[in-house]
Amino acid sequence: MRKATSLCATLSVCLLLWSASVASAQDKKSRPSPPAKAECKLPDGKDITVDYSSPRAKGRKIFGGLVPYGQVWRAGANEATTFATSSDITVGGKTVPAGKYTIFAIPGEDKWTLVISKKTGEWGTAYPGADNDLARIDMKVSKTSSPVENFTIAFDQNGNACTMRLEWENTQASVDIR
Repeated sequence: MRKATSLCATLSVCLLLWSASVASAQDKKSRPSPPAKAECKLPDGKDITVDYSSPRAKGRKIFGGLVPYGQVWRAGANEATTFATSSDITVGGKTVPAGKYTIFAIPGEDKWTLVISKKTGEWGTAYPGADNDLARIDMKVSKTSSPVENFTIAFDQNGNACTMRLEWENTQASVDIR
């Protein structure tokens, strides 16, 4: 009898934990800035994955307004934007060892900087500071052909390389990855 009671209690706890994790996943999808993912799989076996939350412009002035020029920005919303690579890669000419990182950006009218931080697990806007930076990398900046409502991180693959693009409002910032 004791074994049956113990088994029922264990199953009840497992069911409760499972239902809480399902509810949490559904909650994230219904956020105003839902989760999104971008991936690049290079032919030499290098995989790059970016997990981020995608805020909406909602008619607001984004760059130079909601996101000030010249200040570190979390490149998304909610949890920190993660950048993971299965192998050593080169981002904008700088070596990034295999691992998991947090990315930030410093937007400017004509120049952007991608910040790859060694510190992971942040939530919200907190930037852990330059002493945690693995690298700061110049990004190319251009105007989008039409307004972009949803903040988007995407990869364009070209042979043995890919270009990571950050797009929102009327701005695109990009960097080459090999």
